[in-house]
Amino acid sequence: MKYNTLTFDIRENVAWITLNRPESFNAMNLQCMQELLDVANRCGSEPSVRAAVLTGAGNKAFCAGGDVAGFARDPNTVDRLIKDMTAALHMAISRFAWMDAPLIGAINGVAAGAGLSMSACCDLAIAADTARFTSAYTQIGLSPDGSSTYYLARILGTRRAMELFMTNRTLTAQEALDWGLVNQVVPADQLTAEVTKLANKLAQGPTRAHGGIKKLLLMSPTESLESQMERETRQIVELSKTADGVEGVKAFVEKRKPRFNGN
Repeated sequence: MKYNTLTFDIRENVAWITLNRPESFNAMNLQCMQELLDVANRCGSEPSVRAAVLTGAGNKAFCAGGDVAGFARDPNTVDRLIKDMTAALHMAISRFAWMDAPLIGAINGVAAGAGLSMSACCDLAIAADTARFTSAYTQIGLSPDGSSTYYLARILGTRRAMELFMTNRTLTAQEALDWGLVNQVVPADQLTAEVTKLANKLAQGPTRAHGGIKKLLLMSPTESLESQMERETRQIVELSKTADGVEGVKAFVEKRKPRFNGN
């Protein structure tokens, strides 16, 4: 499928997804969100995808959020537009969350509004030292979307999430690292190399085990200790019978590096 607002490429079992509207700081319009959903479905269905990377085109912005200019075109129908946009965006985020392949955010510049949400929903995130993070929703009189009230509350804690949402404070890349919003900060000219290294490492790993970790962590906030431990038991038992589970145990006993194939 040909995309107009993003690029999609699979290289060495890594899906590279680039929001490609640099003239709008990679702000997402309805078409972009619909194309992102299509890409998320492809990543979750394509066996060759064992890791994925989400980034933005250019060196100024990861994603400036939703295309606010589109909201102003017709105030009488803006509610319908936002419903259509969030329907696609939220389903895309859900698909990314539940697929086995880890999603890495390569935060190459400003992450604002829904861009902040997209950086938070990634399983891991590496930021360029020039990246900046801000909510910006209340600057236009709106509340957050794109899963940010779910992920930021868990990553940052309620107090810090509330501060970001209500004050529109801008975090530097280093502050985002200190707060736990990203895993690593690197010089901007090294971002692609560092993300590639991490993505390739994950793509060579036990993909279904990665998926199991994602599922367990997603469900843990709403589970009791006992119910979560039961889920852990079921997950590890299921994985013990997979090809990668068998290979991993065998390699450990034989004192060699395992050769995982993602199954």
